[in-house]
Amino acid sequence: MKKGRDNGSPRKSKIFLDKGRGKIALFLAFAALVVLLDQLSKSWIRNNPQATELLPGFLDLVYVENRGSAFGLLANQTFLLIAITIASLIIILLLLRHLSSATTLSIIPASLIFGGAMGNLIDRLRLGYVIDFIDVRLWGNFHWPAFNFADAAIVIGTFTLFYSLHQTGLFRKVYGHTHKTKN
Repeated sequence: MKKGRDNGSPRKSKIFLDKGRGKIALFLAFAALVVLLDQLSKSWIRNNPQATELLPGFLDLVYVENRGSAFGLLANQTFLLIAITIASLIIILLLLRHLSSATTLSIIPASLIFGGAMGNLIDRLRLGYVIDFIDVRLWGNFHWPAFNFADAAIVIGTFTLFYSLHQTGLFRKVYGHTHKTKN
């Protein structure tokens, strides 16, 4: 038996390793892209803080210093929000141990979530708050709370990840059954 063989199949272990590396590279590339776009957009709005109407009656750019989380929850709880974000990032990294069996449809959303969380964490660590700037008016004078590129990446990533987990059957694997309705 030659050295380096794993149960007589050296090609299998090398292919597995290469696929894992490719998935890690994909994850890191998308996460880095989200962080880059998020930080560049926040830098731009900090240098151009005047409100700008992009789509009249619907979409504005505004400069907001958000000292809370989504919808202003946990306002002025910077250390708690930093701890929650770091814990979330660690959980995502721990889940990466299973990356070799992950599909691209789940890697990209996970990287969007990770990159978005990193973008907002950078703001909290550097500034003590998160810069939000996208202001959407839904009807009349009702404004959705301002958000940023990182927030959008987190929301899109979360919904897409749940969709991919449903499509790949992981929910069924975790719960060990499928949901059946009684007739």
